[in-house]
Amino acid sequence: MILKAKERGNGAQLARYLLTMGDNDHVELHEVRGFISDDLTGAFQEADAIALGTRCQKHLFSMSLNPPEGADADIETFENAIEQIEQKLGLDGQPRAIVFHEKDGRRHAHAVWSRIDSERMRAINLPFYKERLREVSRELFLENGWDMPRGLEDRRLRDPSNFTHEEWQQARRAGLDAKELKAVFRKAWESSDNRAAFEQALKERGFRLAKGDRRGFVAVDYRGEVYSVARYASVKAKDVQARLGDPGDLPSVDQVKADIADRMTAKIESFIKQAERDAAKRLAQNKLLKAEIVARHTTERQQLTEKQDARWQAETLARAARLPKGMSGIWHRLTGRYGKVRAQNELEALEALRRDRAEKDDLIVRQLDQRQALQQEIAIQREAAQSELLQLREDVARYMDAEQPEHTRKQGHDRDGDDDGPTRTPRNRRGPSFEF
Repeated sequence: MILKAKERGNGAQLARYLLTMGDNDHVELHEVRGFISDDLTGAFQEADAIALGTRCQKHLFSMSLNPPEGADADIETFENAIEQIEQKLGLDGQPRAIVFHEKDGRRHAHAVWSRIDSERMRAINLPFYKERLREVSRELFLENGWDMPRGLEDRRLRDPSNFTHEEWQQARRAGLDAKELKAVFRKAWESSDNRAAFEQALKERGFRLAKGDRRGFVAVDYRGEVYSVARYASVKAKDVQARLGDPGDLPSVDQVKADIADRMTAKIESFIKQAERDAAKRLAQNKLLKAEIVARHTTERQQLTEKQDARWQAETLARAARLPKGMSGIWHRLTGRYGKVRAQNELEALEALRRDRAEKDDLIVRQLDQRQALQQEIAIQREAAQSELLQLREDVARYMDAEQPEHTRKQGHDRDGDDDGPTRTPRNRRGPSFEF
């Protein structure tokens, strides 16, 4: 499993995040342990209140557990992983909560511990927890027979297309997938060996190179979004400086934005809106298909829960009826039969609990298979939409060069001394295409 964790505070905000559907298909509160409250919000409020008696500001340890794509990880697999993490970090017995999220046909878990030792009223120190979690992650891949990511074997082999939450949000604003966006920058970087080549490669893909306020070299798109070259190309800042030189002679971000706005004619804006509408239609169809299957799966889970609850109550009553009462009960206690009946009831209750969990796991696995099949269809549609939006950026860049502002054409006309009017693109030359 890929394990990501951090120390943090503000339990109320974390509870809201974990329980919010957002882009998730399903959200399930699996366990609340060691708190007085049995709901997540109340439990984390308790943790916040206890932490006020200490100097600890980041009193919660929050972690996400993500199995590799295509792996069938059941609840027991997640629980075993969480137990290993507790032992490795010294969080045994600490209050914790577990929440399951399902998204795009994959299930992952969030586990949150309170770091405060309530008896000594001090925070449990977690030195080098990232290194320790890497060890646990490797062990989990080996135990479950999963293919270990190269980046987990060796940090130097980490996937450059991995992205942060900030990069994901920025790509989402641009209507693109974060990996696709980073791939564009990587391709531009790898296909160029100097600033001029890199600047041209970015320009052909709809980005303008500019001088950033703090990050040196940045790129600006027609939406005005600003992208750090080093971050999106997944290279070190010193390598960017070594290849591209000093950014001091580049225009600032505001200058590039002003130039883009100056070139953004009504015709270009109409092309952009039409292309974005076409891409939005594809995404809307995906959302409709997703909503239908999620609603059906939610109904199936509710029906299973109601069935199991009714059966559990009936079985509990049947087990209780076996225990003799009154004088008979006293006699059975004296002869030891009462203890045998109680032990049998406890064993049957445990087996019933395991049966119910197995039924739920089987249902979820079947639903995840169905959801993954749908996700493959959605991925095809999404790739088509991504391709359209990436092509749009290239077309906008070409069209801006083709249709320069009027004052720019006049300047060029005065320099050339040509009275035949502005230069036009020859008919036999291929121009930008906005047909999708």
